[in-house]
Amino acid sequence: MDSAEFELKQWLLQLDFLRGDGLWITEAFLIILIALLFNFFQKRIINKLKKKLETTKNPWDDALLDSLARPISAFIWLWGITTAANVIADANNVSVFDKLVVPVREVGMILIFTWLALRIVVRAERNIIHIGRKKDASYDITTIQAVAKLIRASIFITGALIMLQELGVSISGVLAFGGIGGIAVGFAAKDLLSNFFGGLIIYLDRPFAVGDWIRSPDRNIEGTVENIGWRLTTIRTFDKRPLYVPNSTFANIAVENPSRMTHRRIKETIGVRYEDVDKLDEILLDIRVMLDYHDEIDSTQTLMVNFNEFAPSSLDFFIYTFTKTTNWVKYHKVKQDVLFRIIQIIEKHGAEVAFPTSTIHLSGELTQLEPQYAGTADTGTEKS
Repeated sequence: MDSAEFELKQWLLQLDFLRGDGLWITEAFLIILIALLFNFFQKRIINKLKKKLETTKNPWDDALLDSLARPISAFIWLWGITTAANVIADANNVSVFDKLVVPVREVGMILIFTWLALRIVVRAERNIIHIGRKKDASYDITTIQAVAKLIRASIFITGALIMLQELGVSISGVLAFGGIGGIAVGFAAKDLLSNFFGGLIIYLDRPFAVGDWIRSPDRNIEGTVENIGWRLTTIRTFDKRPLYVPNSTFANIAVENPSRMTHRRIKETIGVRYEDVDKLDEILLDIRVMLDYHDEIDSTQTLMVNFNEFAPSSLDFFIYTFTKTTNWVKYHKVKQDVLFRIIQIIEKHGAEVAFPTSTIHLSGELTQLEPQYAGTADTGTEKS
């Protein structure tokens, strides 16, 4: 970069209109103009390359080009501004200003390369997730996100340490201070640290992943996991509201993960009339056969159809079985089909599903007592 700046200065000095006092302003202006032109042309070139690469099936060239676009612009402007600042400092003999240019340029270069590395990691993460989901709809993106976050944190920390080294700050001193001051920082930010380690435990234990439906019987938490951050886990509730849960919360509560269930259970109690007691045994047998041969019922799992209770107005039996699907919508369709078939079996045997009724049995004759009115003589005649 210094050799390019030197060559540029030598070329500018050969121009007659730039010789003389006070023409450093024109020289600085020309340098900024050259940077502007370079930035303009590189944007056009990158845009043309983007259009060509969009026609290819390889997503990695698009990701690399997209990662380079803005850092290249930042590099060109950093070069132009610092070179122009050097020209101004040389022309006016401003030594302090001249001393600031070099560290600013070096720090700027570190920031640009750190930014470029972070952009490459982000786009690589996006591509890996996209390719994985194309191959498998249930692709687990939690591990990819965790690894990408660790890489980004490593890049950021490395860039910060290199920048401090370039500024003349002793890294060993910073690390020593971190060891001593870490205790005080730990006490001051214990909640932040507990959430950080809570997120780390989630990544290691993997009780749930992004896209899972989770619920907690201990807290009013239920919904689909959208993001697992280092401090918060974002859950989208079923009424579409975002719920932000600190990661440390999951270390102290029980969490159910219905998304990982192998089957869904159908557990229903149905009653028939007491008049149909002689038909109940055949009804139960037919229902069991129906469930055994149902395409969506897993007969290898527990399957029970049994008379269960003498209810106040019905003879109750229950069905207990499991569907093959775990999909919530499909499960309800299967359950609906099973219940309709049970009704058809009951009706086929001439029985009926019971509903709440009350029967009163009275012994003796029902007599009507006539009201007696004060001041009325009993004449033995009927009064209305």
